[in-house]
Amino acid sequence: MAEEGKKSSTVWETIKTVFWALVIAGIFRTIFFQPFWIPSGSMKDTLLIGDFLFVNKMAYGYSYASCPSIRLQRFGINIDAQDICGFLDGDNTRLMGSEPERGDIIVFRHPVHGTDFIKRVIGLPGDRVQMRDSVLYINDEPVQLEDAGDFTEIKERQGPLQVTPRCENGPVGMGAECRKSRQIETLPNGRSHAILNISRQSLDDTGVFTVPEGHYFFMGDNRDNSTDSRVPLAAGGVGFVPYENLIGRAGRVMFSSAGRSMLFFWTWRGDRFFEKLE
Repeated sequence: MAEEGKKSSTVWETIKTVFWALVIAGIFRTIFFQPFWIPSGSMKDTLLIGDFLFVNKMAYGYSYASCPSIRLQRFGINIDAQDICGFLDGDNTRLMGSEPERGDIIVFRHPVHGTDFIKRVIGLPGDRVQMRDSVLYINDEPVQLEDAGDFTEIKERQGPLQVTPRCENGPVGMGAECRKSRQIETLPNGRSHAILNISRQSLDDTGVFTVPEGHYFFMGDNRDNSTDSRVPLAAGGVGFVPYENLIGRAGRVMFSSAGRSMLFFWTWRGDRFFEKLE
């Protein structure tokens, strides 16, 4: 009997240890940092498919979107942040909130279906944003652009989703060199970053977007391969993103893998470990 009691006590202690470990991990993820894998090429070449980073949730304060969504489809678990912290939703405010700066790279919740997106803040509340002949205009002034050569990669399936890149020099076959024109774009506040061009398309010329109060305008750095605020919500895009939908700021790539899994060590990009984001 003593032996059975000892085993029962050991099992119970293990259960408690696991429970409190999960609680602590949940608190850490809710309050401080959220892990994020880059699944698509919309932010190339700033962020590559397979980059792994932690998003700083303290950067802009807290809202319902700060709570994690728990989605484990294999086990039928689909708990949304609104299910946990929905009582904070609806007023477009934040606890201990601060405003993002133009040029920040931010993870945010899509205003309709709640999927996490990562893009760059281009337009602040009250700004007028427009694309004219592939050039970004903010408040009727063009941003500064400087040619910076080409971004090159191999045309192959990338990451867990096996995404195939689009090429400016296409069509090219699998395994061939895939090129995109690269420019350095400098925003009105002096923040600079690289942008890529693939081809002329409708989003290279847009109407004027006037950003409402309490909202932000986001764009991807890979301008011709990004679903962002240039496409309205009604058309399946991102539209204007409410302040309360911001999750946190991305500041540094912690780890990067070019393969389908982080376990494929031969695909690790060692030169991107701990790389600071601009």
